Amino acid sequence: MSTDLLNKGLQALQQQQYSEAVSLLGNFCQHYPDRNSDFYVQGLIALARAYRGNGQQEKAITLAQTLQKHSNREIQQWAKSFLSIVNQDEINSSGHSKEPEFNKIAGRAEQTGVRLMMPKVADNLAFASTFTITLLLGMVLSLCLGVFLISGGENPLLGLMISVAVTLVFNGVTFFLSPVIMDSTQKLLYQTRWVNLAEIKRRSPEAAEMILRVCRERQLVHPRLGIIDDQNPTAFTYGSLPGNARIVVSQGLFTYLDDDEIATVYAHELGHIVHWDFAIMTLASTLVQITYLIYLFARRWSHRGNSDNKLKDGLKVASIAAYFFYIIGTYLMLYLSRTREYSADHFAAEVTGNPNGLSRALVKIAYGITEELTNNSEPSQVLEGTRALGICDAKGAATTGTIYGSSAEVQRLGKVFVWDLFNPWAKLAEFNSTHPLTGKRIQALSTYAEQMGIGSQFNMASVIKEGNKLNKQKLLNNFFGELIISNSHIIGGILGFIFGLTLTIFLNNTGLLISSIAWGFGGGFILKTLLLYPDFKKAQFSDILTLMCDPYGSPVRGKAVQLKGTLIGRGDAGYSFGSDLKLQDQTGMIFTRYTSRFGAIGNFFFGANQVESLIGTPVGTVGWFRRGVAPWFDFMELYGKEKNVKSYPRFSGLITGFGIIILGIVFTLRVF
Repeated sequence: MSTDLLNKGLQALQQQQYSEAVSLLGNFCQHYPDRNSDFYVQGLIALARAYRGNGQQEKAITLAQTLQKHSNREIQQWAKSFLSIVNQDEINSSGHSKEPEFNKIAGRAEQTGVRLMMPKVADNLAFASTFTITLLLGMVLSLCLGVFLISGGENPLLGLMISVAVTLVFNGVTFFLSPVIMDSTQKLLYQTRWVNLAEIKRRSPEAAEMILRVCRERQLVHPRLGIIDDQNPTAFTYGSLPGNARIVVSQGLFTYLDDDEIATVYAHELGHIVHWDFAIMTLASTLVQITYLIYLFARRWSHRGNSDNKLKDGLKVASIAAYFFYIIGTYLMLYLSRTREYSADHFAAEVTGNPNGLSRALVKIAYGITEELTNNSEPSQVLEGTRALGICDAKGAATTGTIYGSSAEVQRLGKVFVWDLFNPWAKLAEFNSTHPLTGKRIQALSTYAEQMGIGSQFNMASVIKEGNKLNKQKLLNNFFGELIISNSHIIGGILGFIFGLTLTIFLNNTGLLISSIAWGFGGGFILKTLLLYPDFKKAQFSDILTLMCDPYGSPVRGKAVQLKGTLIGRGDAGYSFGSDLKLQDQTGMIFTRYTSRFGAIGNFFFGANQVESLIGTPVGTVGWFRRGVAPWFDFMELYGKEKNVKSYPRFSGLITGFGIIILGIVFTLRVF
C-alpha cells in the first residue's frame, strides 16, 4: 500500500481540517501492512493529533496510551507529553478542543523565494554586522594606539602585543575547533543523537524538502542534523563555517508543532548559516575581549611604582576609556544578536513563503516550554544550557505560553504583545537581551504576510490600536518614577553629600560629610525597599493570567496580590537545593521566589530541607507580582493545611539601610 493516504492526511492535519485528517489517517493506519514501519508510527502519531483537534479526546487518549507502550523510547516520551496535554484539555475545556483556533484566513504564499522588505522594527543584518564590527575595530585600534603613544617603554607594549596575540590565536583555534568541542558537550550533557535527512523527513516531510531545496539553491553543504531527547521544544545552530554547521532540535519540537511550523523553524536556523552568523559573532566577541585586555593592562600599569606621573595619568585615562568601550561593545553584541534573530526570521519567511507558520511556531514553542515546566518538577537543563543559542528566550516563554494555553481565543495573546510593544520596561529588558521580544518578532512576521498578500496570523493592527489606547503618560510616569525608586539609595547618598558639604563649610567639620552621606545612603535604601514592596496587607485576590495581561506591569515595583494554587516543582534547572518554586493555578504557572533572612545560606537550607515536602501541596500565598521578560512572584507568606512558610524579601534592604544609618551615627559621635 502506498503512502499517498498518509501524505494527504498530514496535509489535511496541517490545514486544520481535522475531520478529513481523521478519515484519511484512520484509513491509512487500518490498511497499512507493515506495523513496524516508521510510516505506520508516523500515521498513528498524526491520527492522535487529528483526534484531539477534532474534539475526540477519548480516542486520542486511547491511541496515545498504546503508543506509550511502544519499544522506541522517543515515541514513549512523545506519548507521555501528548497525554499530559490532552488531560489538561479535559480539565480546562468547555466541550471542545483546548488548543485555540488560529485565524483561518491566514495562509501561506503559493510561491517561495519572494523578496520581502524588512520592517522598521528590525535593522538590516549587513548594516548591523558592519556597524558593530567597525565600531569594535575602531575601539581596539584607538585604545592600542593610545596605550602605544603614552607608554614610552618597551615592556608595556610588548605585554599588550603578546596578550592580544594570545587572544587572537586562542579565539582562532577555538573558532575552528568549536564544532568538535560543542559536539562533545552536546553528547555529554544532552545525549544528542545525529540523524540523517530521512529521519527528519519521517517526522516532518516539509522540513526535509525545504532543507534540500535551500541547500541546493544556496550551494550549501547539508548541515549535520541532531535531535535531543527532551520534550521542551527548542532549536539552535552552531559551527564555525557554513560547511561544518550543525542544526540541533529537541524531540519536543515534533511534539508541539505541525509539519509546516517545524519547517519554518529549520528555515530560521538555516538563515543563521547562510548569514555566516558564527563567524561574525566570534569576531565581535574577540574584539570585545581585546578591549577588556587593554583595560586590565592599562589599569595595572597605571599603578606601577617606577612610572612617572604623566605616564600614570595617561594610563588611567586609557583604562577608563577601555572599560567604557568594553561596556559599549557588550551591548553592541547584544544588538547584533537580536538583529541576527530578526534576519533569520526574515530568511525563513522568504524561503518557506510561510511567515504565519513561524508566528505560530514561536507561540507553540512558548506553550510547549510552559507545559513541560508544569508537567515536570525540575526545569529543563537543555533550555538553561542553550538559552542564548535557542530560537527564542526560554525565560520569556511563560506569558505567551500561559495565555495561549488558557484561552480558546488566540487573539488574547495580544494582551502580551501590548506589553512587549508599548511598555517602556519592555524596551529596557530587550536592550539587555540576546533575543527580541516575541511580540516584536510576530509584528515583523505579520508585515511579511501583508507583503505577500496573505492574511496575518495575528491581528497586530488591533494590538497597536489597543496599545494606543493606553495612558502613555501613566506608562512614562511609572517608568521614570520606578527608575528613581530603584536608585533612591544613590540619590540619597548624593543628597547626603550635598547636605554634608554645606555643614562642613559652615561648621568646618569634615566628619559631618561622611556621616551625612551614610544617612542619605541608608535612608534611600529603606525608602527603596518600602516602595519596591508596597503594603501587602491590602493585597487583593487575583490569578496568574490576569496579572500577565496587565500592560502596565513592572519588573521593579511589585503589585501586592494574593494567589491560590499548587506548588508543582522547583524553579532552578539542575539544582536540587534551589529555593525557588513553581506555583500553578487554574489559569497558568509562575515562578515564586523565597528569600531568607540569612541570605544565600538560608536559601540553601530552605531548598535542601523544606522545598521537597512542599511540592504537590495546594497553598495560598501573598506577595508581589513583577512583570518582566519573565514574570515572577516574590512571596511574603505561603500558607497551606499543614505548613506555613514565611519569606523576607524586604529584610536585607531594611537591615542594610538601618545598618548604614547607625554607622553614620556612630561616626558622628566619634567626631564630637
